[in-house]
Amino acid sequence: MPNRLAHETSPYLLQHADNPVDWWPWSAEAFEEARKSGKPVLLSVGYSSCHWCHVMAHESFEDQATADYLNEHFVNIKVDREERPDVDAVYMEAVQAATGQGGWPMTVFLTPDAEPFYFGTYFPPAPRHGSPSFRQVLEGVRSAWSDRRDEVAEVAGKIVRDLAGREISYGDAQVPGQEELAQALLGLTREYDPQRGGFGGAPKFPPSMVIEFLLRHHARTGAEGALQMAVDTCERMARGGIYDQLGGGFARYSVDREWVVPHFEKMLYDNALLCRVYAHLWRSTGSELARRVALETADFMVRELRTGEGGFASALDADSDDGTGRHVEGAYYVWTPQQLTDVLGEEDAQLAAHYFGVTEEGTFEHGQSVLQLPQHDGLFDAGKIASIRERLLDKRSERPAPGRDDKVVAAWNGLTIAALAETGAYFDRPDLVEAAVGAADLLVRLHLDEQARLARTSKDGRAGAHAGVLEDYADVAEGFLALASVTGEGVWLEFAGFLLDHVLARFVDAESGSLYDTAADAEKLIRRPQDPTDNATPSGWTAAAGALLSYAAHTGAEPHRTAAERALGVVKALGPRVPRFIGWGLAVAEALLDGPREVAIVGPALDDPATRTLHRTALLGSAPGAVVAVGPAESDEFPLLAGRPLQQGQPAAYVCRNFTCDAPTTDPERLRNALTS
Repeated sequence: MPNRLAHETSPYLLQHADNPVDWWPWSAEAFEEARKSGKPVLLSVGYSSCHWCHVMAHESFEDQATADYLNEHFVNIKVDREERPDVDAVYMEAVQAATGQGGWPMTVFLTPDAEPFYFGTYFPPAPRHGSPSFRQVLEGVRSAWSDRRDEVAEVAGKIVRDLAGREISYGDAQVPGQEELAQALLGLTREYDPQRGGFGGAPKFPPSMVIEFLLRHHARTGAEGALQMAVDTCERMARGGIYDQLGGGFARYSVDREWVVPHFEKMLYDNALLCRVYAHLWRSTGSELARRVALETADFMVRELRTGEGGFASALDADSDDGTGRHVEGAYYVWTPQQLTDVLGEEDAQLAAHYFGVTEEGTFEHGQSVLQLPQHDGLFDAGKIASIRERLLDKRSERPAPGRDDKVVAAWNGLTIAALAETGAYFDRPDLVEAAVGAADLLVRLHLDEQARLARTSKDGRAGAHAGVLEDYADVAEGFLALASVTGEGVWLEFAGFLLDHVLARFVDAESGSLYDTAADAEKLIRRPQDPTDNATPSGWTAAAGALLSYAAHTGAEPHRTAAERALGVVKALGPRVPRFIGWGLAVAEALLDGPREVAIVGPALDDPATRTLHRTALLGSAPGAVVAVGPAESDEFPLLAGRPLQQGQPAAYVCRNFTCDAPTTDPERLRNALTS
């Protein structure tokens, strides 16, 4: 008998639709049921590609005896953190405050008023390593609820009061200046791992937003150390097991400091951010490795994550069938020497093992190795390596594939649109630009209503019921702004403006200038979530600052510029102290310090060769956060084109910043110099 999750759009919730647990989706009705029945609420939060979420589901939520106990004593609510980041953020903050750590699955016990009183993450079916069993936890909570209700209410009330006292008001601080960005660079240098690239120890996450800051900082100041950290980190990741050496694309993180063994799930947001970073690295250095990785990652997203409707799916699972019916982490990706021999024959298998670092003892589990690209002396036959890659990829495609989370998340699609548009433009791949346009069309058609309000998710062409949060508005605006610069279609600038008007009206605190993750008219939770730090993706706060700044550069809109500057107060406060966790904010601050520059390209037509050359030169400029408009002279497609005539009938480029403009030029070389000096 399916529970109440059977009609949800979230793949994660649908995975639990046949559990014997009588799950509710997050809803007013669920809490009303808790009030009516006098039961506490079990809130279980996870996401579809989360390994330990699957483990706990199999051990506990599929177990009839556990389900019977849950159904008798609790109202059970299941939440997809990717669909409801606001619910996840509020209770994760409580978990971290109470226990000092967090993670998924997140297990929280609430009063019928949604106030939390007991927390945890994964609980095993039997006591293990000092951790109680899930059944022991359930019995303890039930006992406290029935015998010490007043005490529970007191604890819950105190937690909610403590959370309410965490309001952030960095918005009215000064904008960050050169000193704060130099301090941030120094802080990153201290945490940098010079032997292996990246920052900190294990587990190691790809620092895409920090790398964007390093590239922009180098472009603005010429700091060689910043560029070197970016170059070396990108090379180490691209050579490591965290990068799929056969199919392209990055895994979520590396469990070790050397980037060898990944946590194998592949997330759309990581790949979008990294695709863009490697494209920007190529733009800064001409690195062939960066070019290859940017294109392979873009191709991976289009090939494996694009949905039938033209959007991009959220993730691929870490786990898949190992061929024996068991779901095992990494089964799709790892190889033994014998498996190489079976596919390639003895001689080519030896070459492949040497080239990809496959050993008899293995670099993963059970003698299996994750493919890497170790540094080698000597040269390899490129044709031979390409043939080996192709044969291994063909054989791998016969393995049971990891599951795909097919929901389309607005924010992550916005990041993907920006990455594909720019990568397609840089490397003359119009198919990638078309894929970006297809995803943008889907967001407009399906996620935007008549008031330009965003739905957070969709699946199979059906919009989800949950409202977009700040990161959705900001990242989709970012994608549309990139698309406008690449395609010369002003409609994308217009749509970005609609979204950013919502940011100003519904997400910004008018007094302090700080930002909230949910709109003023969103569902009221025990606290209005507000997190300015950049973690796996840019925070809504810093993403909004970046999109507002770019939009203001395009249009001269003073309210958007002012809102961006006020929002960047958080970077002044956090940049020198925790630079690893405000990377996108630092990158936006670099754009602010540089202007950002405004580039207008006018020509008789977009397909005119001289116009195209100037346009491409503008897009390849490394000035931090520069915006580009292209179109016919006197076109009303973009505000930056107004009053910009051709020069002696020739296509021309106009570069301005901080209310001053260079003389127009028809020479691509002069334009290039204007965007690098």
